[in-house]
Amino acid sequence: MKFIKAETLKQKPDFNHLNFGENFTDYMLTMEWEDGVWHEPVIEPFHNFECSPAMLVFHYGQGIFEGCKAYKNDKGEISLFRTKDNLIRMNKSAERMCMPQFDIDVVFEAIKELIKVEKDWIPTEPGTSLYIRPTMIATQPVLGVRVSRTFKFFVILSPVSKYHPAEDGNLPALYVENHLVRAAVGGTGEAKNLGNYGASFYAFAKAKANGYQDVLWLDACEHKYIEEVGTMNVMFVIDGVVVTPAINGSILQGITRNSVLQVLKQFNYKFEERRISIDEVMAAAKDGRLTECFGVGTAAVISPVGSIAYEGEEYVINNKFIGPVSKFLKDRITGIQSKKYPDDFGWVIDVE
Repeated sequence: MKFIKAETLKQKPDFNHLNFGENFTDYMLTMEWEDGVWHEPVIEPFHNFECSPAMLVFHYGQGIFEGCKAYKNDKGEISLFRTKDNLIRMNKSAERMCMPQFDIDVVFEAIKELIKVEKDWIPTEPGTSLYIRPTMIATQPVLGVRVSRTFKFFVILSPVSKYHPAEDGNLPALYVENHLVRAAVGGTGEAKNLGNYGASFYAFAKAKANGYQDVLWLDACEHKYIEEVGTMNVMFVIDGVVVTPAINGSILQGITRNSVLQVLKQFNYKFEERRISIDEVMAAAKDGRLTECFGVGTAAVISPVGSIAYEGEEYVINNKFIGPVSKFLKDRITGIQSKKYPDDFGWVIDVE
């Protein structure tokens, strides 16, 4: 692996006042694919790319990414959380998007080296971390709907604070989108590709314009079954059972979702993975059987929901207070990440 030293280093931001994804570290990781092979990974100074306006990623969206985190606890121990699982999923996304797969062990070791170089950029306050964004884009400069012959893989890092600070009595409100579609079975919904996120912007803007903080997506075929919330997987607590939509080909196979389900199983919580209709959720909300709703994802970990609006009616959940299941899961998973609790699953990998 090649290392190119920066001539000067940046002044670090105030770690007590971080906006998500706005500050970037001194170095990045890059790797080029051409002539059918990946070249050697390079750790080099963070910089803008020089690229052609004809580059295929700009015109046909052949690009994928992942999101994971590095943590530093109060003892100064640095660790990664399920990063290899993210890389495994990225290779699956690459296959779906006709992009070259990479050697997971090679990339994982390169990311570890990058984290070692940038260890002073990792904040240590509770809820903070160093966000890791692996990305792959098609770089061949040619017009015409085709698979690129060249690709760039890169990893950038950003120190982050809490994504969505949850406040009792003021949890976010969701707007159920029953016309616009995020993804369809057979499409690219279960791949973490660029177009999935661009497709969500219009519905999100519509929700924001009407006073809601995020979108609850329904299936593309019947507009009946719940899929995701915003850019996260979603879970409900109904009659004391945690219910989440089953993976069906259009829903992202979330790493945090999987972590939550394993923790629920370990502590003997009842949970179900199945089709769940918006009518079922609204009926449970109306008669008080829906006691919690929360998004699960890398950035927010657990993001509790205060109300859901559907067809002109808004249903408040638990008086917009954080529920006990949400609290437990947030504490447990972040506690594993910070080594507050033992890692019984082999999720945490020490960097140094």
